[in-house]
Order: sequence, then C-alpha cells, then structure tokens
Amino acid sequence: MRTHSRRAVLGAGLAAAGSGLLAPRSLASTAPDTRHGGGAPGPRDDRPPSGYVSPSGSEVAEVEGERGAGPLRSFSLTASETRLDLGGVTVDTWAYGDRLPGRVIRVKAGERIALHLRNRLPQATTIHWHGLQLRNDMDGVPGITQREVKSGHSFDYLFTASTPGTHWLHPHVGVQVDRGLYAPLIVDDPEETLSYDHEWIVVIDDWIDGVDGVTPDAILAELNKGKPGGAMGHGELQMAHRVDRRSRAAASRMLKGMAPMDDDDFSGTVEHPYHLINGKTRDDRETFRAKPGDRIRIRIINASGDTAYRVALGDHQMTVTHTDGFPVAHHKTDSLLIGMAERYDVLVTAKDGVFPLTALSAGKNNQTAQALLRTGSGEAPDPKIRPKELRSGGISAGDLKGDESCLLDDREPDRTIKMNLTGTMEKWNWAINGKPYTPSQRYGVREGERVRIVFRNKTKMWHPMHLHGHTFALPDGGPRKDTTIMLPGKKLAVDFDADNPGLWMLHCHNIYHSESGMMTVLGYRLPK
Repeated sequence: MRTHSRRAVLGAGLAAAGSGLLAPRSLASTAPDTRHGGGAPGPRDDRPPSGYVSPSGSEVAEVEGERGAGPLRSFSLTASETRLDLGGVTVDTWAYGDRLPGRVIRVKAGERIALHLRNRLPQATTIHWHGLQLRNDMDGVPGITQREVKSGHSFDYLFTASTPGTHWLHPHVGVQVDRGLYAPLIVDDPEETLSYDHEWIVVIDDWIDGVDGVTPDAILAELNKGKPGGAMGHGELQMAHRVDRRSRAAASRMLKGMAPMDDDDFSGTVEHPYHLINGKTRDDRETFRAKPGDRIRIRIINASGDTAYRVALGDHQMTVTHTDGFPVAHHKTDSLLIGMAERYDVLVTAKDGVFPLTALSAGKNNQTAQALLRTGSGEAPDPKIRPKELRSGGISAGDLKGDESCLLDDREPDRTIKMNLTGTMEKWNWAINGKPYTPSQRYGVREGERVRIVFRNKTKMWHPMHLHGHTFALPDGGPRKDTTIMLPGKKLAVDFDADNPGLWMLHCHNIYHSESGMMTVLGYRLPK
C-alpha cells in the first residue's frame, strides 16, 4: 500500500492551489444538493457513504505528483448556443467555439493541460476527458468529482496528460454529448514507432439536435415519460416536464419500434436523421488529399450518442494499430465495427483515385456518413455508395491482441465485481445489477488491487461500457481499452489495476441508457 510523503502531498496541493483551482473544485463531505443548471434539488438521497478517497484528497494529489509536471499547454473553450451548417442542413445547437467538431486539443504525453472553460449555455456543463488517466477532481462528473459549471460561469482544468493516444472530450451532464459538444483530444507519444506521411482525424456522429425542433432532452423525456422523476443520470432530471410539447411529439416520431429484426437493430433506439463525419453530412463530404503511395494514419472516433458504425475505406485494406489509445498487434481488415465512444487508429497506403470513407450505421436503416480520400483526378463516387469492404461485417476489439508493451502482468485478481446489465426497451429501466444510478452508489476497491469486472448483459440491447480514469485488459491477451461493447446476452471479464485513487464513473456510453440509470460509481476506500 502506498505511503504518503508529506512533500509529495504538499507539492501537488500547492501547485493546484497556486493555479486557483483547488478551492473551487473541492467537494464537501456530502455531494452538492443540486445536479443541474436550474438549481432544483434532486429527488433522492445524495449523501455518499463515508470511508472513501475524496476526489481532491491527498491520495489523488500524490498520484498526480508522480505523473510529473511537464511543460504547460494552455487552451480555452467556450460552450455556447450556435447555428451550424451540417452540409445542406442548418440547425440550432450547442457547440465548442461555434465549430463541429470542436478544435483539436493536442499535447505530448507528460505535458500539462490548462484549459479555461467558459459556459455560455442555458444549462450547467462540464468537460470529461474521455480515455485519460488523470487526477480525479479533473474528470468532469458533476456531483461526484467537481461542482457543475453553471450558466455564465467558468472553470479551469489543470492536470498532467500522461495517457498517449487518440481520445476525445465531451460534457458529462445529461444528454449534452448528443448535441455538438465534443472535440478530438490527441496525446502524442514521444516514443511513437509508427511511420506515416499524413494524419487524418475522423469523428463520426449521429445527429438529431435542432431537426424539426427536436432536442436530445425531448428524446430523453419521451423515453422516460412513464417513469416517476424522469431520468436517473447527471442531467437536468427535472427537465422532462419543461420540454416543449411540440418537441416531444416530434421526438416520439424519431424513436425506433420495439421489435428489432437482427442483431444490429439492438445497437440503438433513436432514429437519428443524419450521420456525420467531421460535422458534415454525406451530401457535403470532407475531402482529405494525399498522393498515391502515401501512408496515412487515420484516427477514428465514434462520438455518437446512440449509434455503432461499420467503417471501411473503399478499395483499401486498413491495418489496425491502436484501439482506445493503446497499441495492438497489427491486424489487417476490410472494415471495423466501432461502438459509441470507442476509438481506432488504422494505417492505409493510398491508391490512385477518389475513394469513399464510409461509416454505415448499425441498426439505423443502414444510413451512412461519408468522407473522401482523393489522391488524383476523377469523379467523386455517389454519396450513397457502400464500399464492398463493408460486406465483411468488420472486426471488433475482441478480434485483436494487445501489443506486448501494454499487456498486464500475469496475476490473479484480488477482487471480483459482478456487474449485470439490466433493463428492457419496453420499461426503459436501464440499470446495473438491477439498481438505477444514484450518486451515493459505491463499488469499493483498494489501491494496489488487481480488479476483475465481470459484465453480463442480460438485456436485448448493445451497451458500450466505459470506465473512467483507468484502462482494462480484455481477456486472453486482448487489447487495453476504456470502452468495450457488450452484445446482448454476452458475458465478459476484464481486468484493471487500481492505481488511480478517487471516485470513478462506470457506465453505458449509449447516452440515453446511462442518463436513464445504467451507470454507477467505483470508489477507492481510504487506507486502513
């Protein structure tokens, strides 16, 4: 068990205090009595159990100190209402800096990120740094790791970015991620061994916000209309009765029926009318230009709220090199299956011509998002084209092996936590172990333990399960991940090392499932 050096604790704490961050982000012994921008109290007991490490405790400060204090990189983001052209479709939405996606945040591993968030939204918000193993009080979960950033206010994030790879950032309040509030986050590895000529960041998203007056809040309210108190997540839980009736009526027309026809149909519930790559529909495709023979690294991020995709580059094979930021044994494939919040890095050697990079929605009437790779002259293919490479169905993380550099050492788990994923579409009662989320939930672990989580999906829906602040290893030498797809009826055991003290969310990254109850808190117990 770690012993705490007074110098390490004071050093990390004073560094944070000097930045003006420590006092505002510190949480009291009980969670705040509000959970959203409107300030209405929650309907349930928010008092967390005692005996757990605080998100701003000395244990957290010491681990952050061990990550080092590299060069400081400063950024700013403004979250605001805006009007965006998605390519023939103009919508009123929320975004970072009036862009979709938001501007790329890019640093080198070991550098510190200092980001000033200004909230110009009508609701409270936060930023979650998806995929990063960072200090707990910077993780962006309101009522658990930080106070919400209310409308008209700002917040300063400061932490060391020690996890190389392709990541992304988004809010952790309600269904805000199903608006335009997301951006790529790239942490470059100083010891990178890949060789390539170009890099292409590809962010895929399903889109519904502002279409026919619909908002994600109206969708969530419609899904939860039969439940007392509405949704069960971090969002505006009292919002349901305030959503415009016309918006809710339109939202009801954008929900899928309850009788799927095949496995793909279980991947999501909302019929998003548009699917985007880098903020554009297939009718206004982004074009990436290179030369024949160029080697291109494509960083693919699924930022959707409710959709998995099969991704292929027409007339090309892809070599998968990373998933969720971690290297894997290189694997060639025609196509990929990428769940909500997952990331894959692939290498391609560009041929001569114009080729469609296509993301085919799984279970969404086979709608597509598309961009183009152009290395020569010629007509662009029809936007509706589906490359033959999609016929293979695509590999997923379970088909990959982790690179030897990131395999966990061979060790039996000290603790096993069983997590049954429960609920039905008819009742919309999503939960973990039959218990919908409340802020007081804790699944306890101790620092230094090897922890095994056994997921068992007892539902008929997909659930991309995401653990904050850690990465787990898939079984049998599988890759390191922070998000993994759980298919209906399947069981999966994943292992991680409890080396990042604090309170950490574990939840389904289908935003309508998590905000309706399928999330919980993994908490580090205080040393004995």
